[in-house]
Amino acid sequence: MSEALSLRLSEALTPAKIGKGVLIALVLLWSLGPIYWALNSSLMQPVDLTAVPPHAFPPAPTLKTYSGLLGLQGAADNATGASIWPHFRAATINSLVTAVAGTLGTIVVAALGGYAFARLRFPGRNIVFGLVVATLAVPGYTVIIPLYRLMIKLGLVDTYLGLTLIYMSAFLPLALWLMRSFFLSLPKSLEEAAQIDGASRLYTLFRIVLPLAMPGLIATAIVTFLSVWQQFSVPLVFSPTYATKPLTVMIPELASRHDLNFGLINAAGILAILPPFVVVVFLNRFLVQGLTAGAGK
Repeated sequence: MSEALSLRLSEALTPAKIGKGVLIALVLLWSLGPIYWALNSSLMQPVDLTAVPPHAFPPAPTLKTYSGLLGLQGAADNATGASIWPHFRAATINSLVTAVAGTLGTIVVAALGGYAFARLRFPGRNIVFGLVVATLAVPGYTVIIPLYRLMIKLGLVDTYLGLTLIYMSAFLPLALWLMRSFFLSLPKSLEEAAQIDGASRLYTLFRIVLPLAMPGLIATAIVTFLSVWQQFSVPLVFSPTYATKPLTVMIPELASRHDLNFGLINAAGILAILPPFVVVVFLNRFLVQGLTAGAGK
């Protein structure tokens, strides 16, 4: 029995499998380690945050940083804690509004444009599509100054509309490419049958094609939402006040010259990752299906 067990263990623990397990463990540590450390720090007492060596687990877990951040009480050991909640609430609303608006606007244009590039025949179609997708290679910081001057002239600095237009222009090429690939993966037979029955192009698009393309739409929406949510450089320049300032800009401002509350900053970071975490967890299957739909074309 012992010889059979050792034989099975030797077959299961091959060098390849051991290496694969170690690699997976390193990837998980690299990905989840910072999140765990932020959560760990957000639950610590202020005196435990500077302990040497650092604590792997909170010695005396507390929710004071979260209660101070959410306005339930003044942040622990932070004289400015009472004023944090209004800023955090405004930044959260701004992040949600700009992420949802930018995602919806991008999806609408990408769905219509992707279908046009996939199904319609017009001169220069491939050239135009190639030029649009080529803008993905242009670094965003190279156009911030001329874009800022344009936004000032249009009166769109520190407005939801201005940020939404910027996000749409930044993430539309990728969304357009994803939607075109998904439309190309759909069979033309259904559209041709609908046209034979007298259905117009728009009727076919909205009643037949788009329902079939729902996994691609959701996948593109997830990618766009996550991209907008994590933006820092754009709102840093175009959102100077709390009228539109998102969480990504508000959280670093918690670290001032005279006050550095690590627990409060980490608690804000943990709360800031909850919306994208929920989106990915509940819509993950649509993301995988949508991103791999055009792989066989």
